[in-house]
Amino acid sequence: MTQQMNLTLGPLLYFWPKQDVYNFYAAMAETDLDLIYLGETVCSKRRQLKLDDWIGLARDLRSCGKEVVLSTMALLEAESELKTLRRICRNAEFQVEANDMAAVQLLSEEGVSFSTGPSINIYNLRVLQQLYRSGMRRWVMPVELGYQTLTELHQQILECDSIPDLETEVFAYGALPLAYAARCFTARYRNLPKDNCEFCCLSYPEGLPVRSQEGTPLFTINGIQTLSAEHYNLEYELETMRRIGVSHVRLSPQQQGLETVVQRFSERLQGRSPSHIAILEGQCNGYWFGRPGMEHVERSE
Repeated sequence: MTQQMNLTLGPLLYFWPKQDVYNFYAAMAETDLDLIYLGETVCSKRRQLKLDDWIGLARDLRSCGKEVVLSTMALLEAESELKTLRRICRNAEFQVEANDMAAVQLLSEEGVSFSTGPSINIYNLRVLQQLYRSGMRRWVMPVELGYQTLTELHQQILECDSIPDLETEVFAYGALPLAYAARCFTARYRNLPKDNCEFCCLSYPEGLPVRSQEGTPLFTINGIQTLSAEHYNLEYELETMRRIGVSHVRLSPQQQGLETVVQRFSERLQGRSPSHIAILEGQCNGYWFGRPGMEHVERSE
């Protein structure tokens, strides 16, 4: 397993106006990101950018020296969504990140290599072996797993010869994608039916915060997706990841301050102490340590 660690940007989970999306990725093109995932993974009603727009954006980012991967939806509910999925899997230009098993099947039938996102439930060596035989060459560890499980899996990978050169990616910064549902919670909050939601997610560019009756942050609602309330941050765990054999470190898009986050992670990956620049407050890292996800385990330099 390679010790080189690449800095990646996961797919945009929120719904932003088209120009805001273009502006965001124009800024990301100037950062130290190695790989950028593009595409709609949450809701097919979010049509500010169509598939041809995402592919055009992918070409622009590639021309700026970025590796680009097209991400698929995590929950498909209609034939129209399956039709788009087929187009993505057969695009023949960019690698694809499969976020559900329908995508895995289509990509396997195409005979192309692919990666899997955190919504694919990979918890043991047998699943890794099966997906590798289907064409998977990189996987993103499910966010609820921690370093101990990952260490054990990597040791098992080293001891077998059936999955050579498999790359591992860890979700290391951002609101954690926790669950998907057929119901749109944001539309329900606005007393709107899902089929006539008026694209209300545009009003919540980083989701809708949910608190307990006591006022404790619990979740973030993002259409049909439930995210963590706090931002997951594994900035201080990069050396542990390197020792385990992690090849890719994933950051998740947010509207403000991501350039700072990229800079801090990039400097740490290069073995330098990061500049004195702040990261957003409100962080968690419990899953990494085998604790409840919303907890924050203190870690010093």
